[in-house]
Amino acid sequence: MAPITISEEQFGKVLKDVELLITDVANLVDQDALARKRIVEIEANPSIGKTEKELDVYLKKRGVKVDAVGD
Repeated sequence: MAPITISEEQFGKVLKDVELLITDVANLVDQDALARKRIVEIEANPSIGKTEKELDVYLKKRGVKVDAVGD
């Protein structure tokens, strides 16, 4: 295979692209870990996983006046 010559500028661009891709992959992996942590939190305290509508219904059943927002 014949040797190729890459300028320092071109190499820098490629290196920057590779570093960006590595950062993107690391962020994806981290997001997965954050999602798993959030699921564990919700399983431990299910009320934090409820929608606003579900919480409004819950409060209304217990006699709390809830103002409709965005309905």
